[in-house]
Order: sequence, then structure tokens, then C-alpha cells
Amino acid sequence: METVHTTAALLPDPAELRAHLRALAVLDQAICRDPRFSRFSFSTTWGPGKEAALMYNGSGDDFSVLFTPAGVLVRGFDHESEMSPYGTADEQPWPGVVDEVPAALGLLLDDPAFVDEGLDSPGVTVCLWWETGGSAWRTGSGIEFPSGSPDPDGSGHLFRLLTDRSPEAVQAHFEEDYGRSVPLDTVRHVLAGRPLTPAAAHGLNPAALSDEALLRRIAADPEVEAYLARDGEFDLTRTDPIESIALPTGLPVEPVAGCNAGGTHYLCGPVGSDRVRPVLYTDSEGQASLIAESLAEALTLAIVLPSWHDALAGFRPPALNADYLEDNPDHPEVRDRLLAALRLPPATEAEVLGRLLTTAARTVPDGFLPSVEGEEDAVFEPMLRLPAE
Repeated sequence: METVHTTAALLPDPAELRAHLRALAVLDQAICRDPRFSRFSFSTTWGPGKEAALMYNGSGDDFSVLFTPAGVLVRGFDHESEMSPYGTADEQPWPGVVDEVPAALGLLLDDPAFVDEGLDSPGVTVCLWWETGGSAWRTGSGIEFPSGSPDPDGSGHLFRLLTDRSPEAVQAHFEEDYGRSVPLDTVRHVLAGRPLTPAAAHGLNPAALSDEALLRRIAADPEVEAYLARDGEFDLTRTDPIESIALPTGLPVEPVAGCNAGGTHYLCGPVGSDRVRPVLYTDSEGQASLIAESLAEALTLAIVLPSWHDALAGFRPPALNADYLEDNPDHPEVRDRLLAALRLPPATEAEVLGRLLTTAARTVPDGFLPSVEGEEDAVFEPMLRLPAE
């Protein structure tokens, strides 16, 4: 018989559990064709000092893991369990399941998100907790489980990916859930805590981050479109460059967006190609740089690092982006919201900066430094400048 006690023995410590839950959410959001129907999510803004990992399987079962200054609370609900409040005489949680939860964590069970209005009590069949300063997961000590079920409280199937955290188990789950192949190397990459790049996300679900899909999402979301046109300097209505350009390799270029300063973003490659097209930027001063390996990566750059032009000019943290953050202190929340709206993977300034510098360094050697069309001597200058020693 698998019960909450089995789960308590197999769960990792809170820090490892948090990292694993975030990875599951990142993978699910990338693989799912429509994020409204993804199973796993992770909120860093559940409440003051609180984070929440949530799972809903679409069939009535769910769990939540709440991270708070007082500790971590794990709550699960199996709608078919005999231990469901729907099956008890007083429509309250099964005796012993939540009785010993510390007061500071027990208050979390009253969160409206976990209280069924029809019951006026928490939807819970299984509960664990780890108090801050503690050394192990705790559970109700006197629970009398109903006989006849190998998984009476639902903990066995609810927390399967939390107790078996192997890449193979996670891959098998998502392949079964979504009915298509999921690259094991990418699963390993994300579970190891490494960032999911737009390129890797494209491998998990090519249709989700295609140029066409991204442009449709921008047009359908006024907040995203307004931010990109203003702060992101990626205005989709500005597709008429000051002058036409040509690449030395002969690769075609398609203007996709412009900025207030007269610069233009180009997708490099044939229109309608299935290949991912890198993004080239030219300014109004005769400078140019490859800035991203795909439209998805260029949008991530514009959202996460709006001061990226300064990075090419040699600025580095902490000065880089500092002025923008001072004027826009809510940028971290806006950033996360916009990335989610476009279904782009979460990214930090350091990750995005690293990708920008690596990509910009390819501009000249890989034939992406343009000239004015018809004027071979009118070659742009590279924007990338190394920082002063």
C-alpha cells in the first residue's frame, strides 16, 4: 500500500523539490500545444513571500506545493479516494490528514484556491509539511487508511513525478500525456537546472515558437504589442527600413520590426522556410549586428534585456539595465507575464546577455555584416564592442 508515509520517505528536501517542480512546469508549458491546458505551473508571486507549484490533471485530481517563510505545505486531492471530504460524514478532511499541520502552515489550507465552495472545507486527501528549520517531511501520525486500495489517499499517483524524479520517468509521463515524442536530452537538460533556451523549446514543440505563431500572439495581446513597440524597441508596424541591405552570402532578409531610433530587425533566410531564421539588427548610424538565433530569442532579448544595445557597446552588469530598472521597478513582474503570454521560456539577464554576446560575435565571420544594397563599398560596421579593460 502506498500512502502519504511512503511519499514522505521519497520526497527530496524543499530546495530540491522546488527546483524539480519549476523544471516540470517549464517542460509542460513548452510541450503543451495550448498552455491553458498544461498540467503543471509554478507561480513566484502567489502572495507576499510565497511561491506555489500547482498540478491539475484535468480529471478532478490536483496538488499544490506552497513555499512560504514558515515552511512548505504539500496538499493533494484525489477525487476518487474514499478519503475525499465528499465521502466523509461531515464533509471535512479525513481524520488525521491535516489535524497536526502547524498553525502557520495550516492557514494555507484556507486559501480560496483550495476550498470547495460546496463543501466549505479544503479539498484534501493527502498532506505533508516541512517547517522552516526542520529536517524531514512530516505527516499526520494517526491516520487510519481505508482498506482495499493500494493507493488510498491518492499520494501514489498524484506525486509520482515527485518521488521518481528520473529523466526517463518524466519523459515517459509527457510522452504518454501528449501522445508524441519528447527529447530525453532536453528533459535531462531542464531537470538539471539549466535554462530552457528558445532553441530547446522549439525542439520540444516546433509549432509553438514558429515565427508565424509568435507574430500571431503579439498581435493578439495588446500589452505585449505595446511593450515591444515602446520599451522593447521591436515595433511590428515599422517594417520600412531607411535603406535596403544585402548580406555577403546572398541570404535573403525580411524586415520584421523597427525601432524609434530608425533601426530595423531582419529575419535572415527564405520566407516560409521551416528552418529557424536568425535575427539581424541595423541601426541608423551604419552599424549592424546579429542579435539572436531566432525570432523567439530576439523577443526574449527585447523583454528581458531592454538595454541590450548598451551590452554591444561594452556595458556589463550591474550598470547594464540599471537605469531601465530604476525607471521601471515592476519590470521583473512584467517580464515574466510577457514571456508567459508569448510561451517563451523563463530567462534571466545573465542567460540572455550570454546568448547575445555569443551570437553577436558571429556577425562578421559568418557573413551577417550587411552592405547597402547595390553599393558593395557601403558596408555596415559591427556593433559589438569589447568592454574596456
